Amino acid sequence: MQDRDLEKISELLAEKYPVPETELNHKSPFELLVATILSAQTTDKQVNRVTAGLFQKYSEPEDFAKMEPEELAEEIKSLGLYRNKARFIIETSRKLISDYQGEVPADFGELLSLKGVGRKTASVVLCSAFDKPAFPVDTHVLRVANRLGLADSSKPEEVESQLKELFPREEWGSLHHRLIFHGREICQARNPACEICMLKSYCLYYQNLQINTKTTE
Repeated sequence: MQDRDLEKISELLAEKYPVPETELNHKSPFELLVATILSAQTTDKQVNRVTAGLFQKYSEPEDFAKMEPEELAEEIKSLGLYRNKARFIIETSRKLISDYQGEVPADFGELLSLKGVGRKTASVVLCSAFDKPAFPVDTHVLRVANRLGLADSSKPEEVESQLKELFPREEWGSLHHRLIFHGREICQARNPACEICMLKSYCLYYQNLQINTKTTE
């Protein structure tokens, strides 16, 4: 894909989704970390419904560190994998207190050392809480990037690397959000709305779809 096509894709996404921010409600890096851990295999809307009440009761590492997993699990039981998530959040809170004076580290490697934090979660915290260059890859980013031809892999880490090579560092965080929004609104896993997609002229998936349609006519 040529540089001018990459620039046009970025430009069209910016026009369509002008506010590239996480939809996870939070008031601090720690709340974002907790919300992102909770968001695994769960929608942001579901997480926000849970954290609306949760963060009124508990908003600091010290609050969660005092809890038992069963107690926190009861608070978040409407979310998938809630028992594991409860344990991860409590263990992470205790590590933040013991190793980081209760502060969320703004370092990728240190974030990865926290329980329940993988590359995607660490990257989300870096770009959304600390405004550092990172390119989180979730299922939406993975799908849209492959369909557009921006990436060619089913592995998130490889897609992350490929996207980072194509776009300047200052665009990584905002482009991550815009690809997610596009995946939710237009480029869904099933029945993507290709005909109304502003990126179809640049989309490998759409081009192949057109070719296949013509050969079957």
